[in-house]
Amino acid sequence: MADHDSVYHKLFGHPGMVAQLLRDFVAEPWLNDLDLDGMERLNAKFHSETGERREGDMIWRIPRRGGGTDTYLMLLLEFQSTPDRWMALRALVYVGLLWQHLVREKQLPPDGRLPPVLPVVVYNGDPRWAMPLALHELVGLPMNTPLWRYQPEMRYHLVDEGAFSEDDLAARDTLAALLFRLEGSPDPDRVVALADAVLAWFGRHPGFDGLRPLFAELLGGLMEPLEPGVRVPEELLEVRNMLATRAEDWKRQWLQEGLEKGLVEGRLKGRAEGEAALLLRLLERRFGALPAGVRERVAAADTAALETWGLRVLEAGSLDDVLR
Repeated sequence: MADHDSVYHKLFGHPGMVAQLLRDFVAEPWLNDLDLDGMERLNAKFHSETGERREGDMIWRIPRRGGGTDTYLMLLLEFQSTPDRWMALRALVYVGLLWQHLVREKQLPPDGRLPPVLPVVVYNGDPRWAMPLALHELVGLPMNTPLWRYQPEMRYHLVDEGAFSEDDLAARDTLAALLFRLEGSPDPDRVVALADAVLAWFGRHPGFDGLRPLFAELLGGLMEPLEPGVRVPEELLEVRNMLATRAEDWKRQWLQEGLEKGLVEGRLKGRAEGEAALLLRLLERRFGALPAGVRERVAAADTAALETWGLRVLEAGSLDDVLR
């Protein structure tokens, strides 16, 4: 299966891919002041003053149109299964290390001041990101108190892939949007259609051909859960054809599994309904007319609870004793 960490680093190691991400998913007006087509990637490995080695996932230097101070993009790629509550703090540490590096290497602008940094987090986990985007939300201090002036400030821009709808992403003609659509684990019909969309996009943008094998790897990774150990071609068109050939087989497999699961669930449901009806009759025989709440509780119970209550009917002194 595709190694997302490795594939994502290679994808976002391409300046055109990063430029599309910024234009499409940051989309701030001040981006027009930056020369996104002229960005350059920096060595993202730094050492703190104590010698501790830290890595900001990717650092890009972006020139300003017409001259002036460059802007640095810090791109943090998150592959964790759960969001990181302390991301704003991590961003602060990474930005501090970047600035220390620029100071130490004498790479500051002519005015000697620190250049601006834009931290962007790309997250592809399943739970939606609901963590603080700004550092002040993590500091245990009432707002607008005198101590606030001494607290550091940091905010990052979040790109939560799963937060965008399919219609929203389909309306964006960028490779970054196609990547996020593929990450949605679509069904066989949509996989083939997305593969066609990816092929068509590369056909319109020949300057991105170096990324074709990476998308072939991502598409091939979708086959792994359905056919473990399957050999995936390296050419994008071959992967697309392989997906199309197998799509009908997968749909038949899923349909059969669904039918079998439905039969089992139907039998269990029928059994539970029969036991609930019998228990209600026994309760009425023993205790008389039943309150509506008791009927609802019995109707909603699973078979284990119904069996337990049924065994108590003959010895219990009250309804509460049966249903305790």
